[in-house]
Amino acid sequence: MAEDTGQERTEQPTPRRIQQAREKGQVPTSRELNTMLMMLIAGSTIMLIGPGIVDDFLDMFRRFLNISRENIFDPTSMPVLLEGAIIDALLTLSPFFALMILASVAGPLMMGGVTFSTQALSFKWDKLNPITGMGRVFSKKGLVELVKALVKFLIIGTTAILFLYTKMDVYLGLGSEPLVQALPHMAKLLTWSFLAIASVLVFIALVDVPFQIYDYTQQLKMTFQEIRDENKDTEGNPEVRGRAKQVQREMAQRRMMAEVPEADVIITNPEHYSVAIKYDQNGMAAPIVVAKGADIIAMQIRMIAREHEVPILQAPPLARSLFHTTEINDEIPASLYLAVAQVLAYIFKLRTDPRWNKRKKEYKLNDLPIPEDMKYDK
Repeated sequence: MAEDTGQERTEQPTPRRIQQAREKGQVPTSRELNTMLMMLIAGSTIMLIGPGIVDDFLDMFRRFLNISRENIFDPTSMPVLLEGAIIDALLTLSPFFALMILASVAGPLMMGGVTFSTQALSFKWDKLNPITGMGRVFSKKGLVELVKALVKFLIIGTTAILFLYTKMDVYLGLGSEPLVQALPHMAKLLTWSFLAIASVLVFIALVDVPFQIYDYTQQLKMTFQEIRDENKDTEGNPEVRGRAKQVQREMAQRRMMAEVPEADVIITNPEHYSVAIKYDQNGMAAPIVVAKGADIIAMQIRMIAREHEVPILQAPPLARSLFHTTEINDEIPASLYLAVAQVLAYIFKLRTDPRWNKRKKEYKLNDLPIPEDMKYDK
């Protein structure tokens, strides 16, 4: 997209972009971190359990190479002995193999997790294209990898030479030691050499890990257009969103209209606003607004109220105040308690009057106590 529009990838990748990259198997990886962990764990494991492994193998050699005359002439015994030797060897080495498997997984987990992607396993013909391959070799990342390899070679080579130089007398002295003593001594020296070289990889990994994370982020950076397109795909087309909001408004309006027959009174402007009030002395701390609307909706509220014989009271200042200061299912403001109380008292008195005409269209009530800060002209 950046090439098509001429825009630069300057924006940080969004969570969805990162998730899509993970689904394709594209995660930050550091081969130096993996190599360092595996070499350090391998060297440490050999140092800790190596003597035990050697003793187990020596015992295994004594048992399986000390073959009796009967077994030599029995053609069925040799496969059994070989099978037993293989099983014993695997059991002896299983702790080492288990630790190496953990080490191979620990690196990716430290970098951001292990991911499995069928897309990453799919065969791509363009990888066989020599021109594309040369492009990767001479790309910026290819040159960085080349520099890293040269630096790593120099550091590890220098470390190995220095270690061998400092231990030269010890290595030369191995020839004068008895064989039984020289072999474990040599194994110990080789193990320490291995750990010393592996320890140098720690410094290489400390440089490589931040670089790989930075390079991964750079590859996933987005243009403004890509972010806008993603937002459009995520949130949907504006027309679709508008239609969804319209449906939500219609559903909310239908629910609101269903509450009108339960109201105690409809307070009107009389033409512009209608506010339906309900109050239950036993279950409510204050009257609540169960429905409200302006213009056409206000007219619909009054029509439903007439159909269900809900009293309609013309009180323009109070209707405007309630409409502008409350929402559906809100309690009325405390400053309007007195005015609404007078309205409800008036309506309750009408309902208890035997001469009350339920079919009378509307009533009027003037001079209600509306605070100045609650008055609205429109």
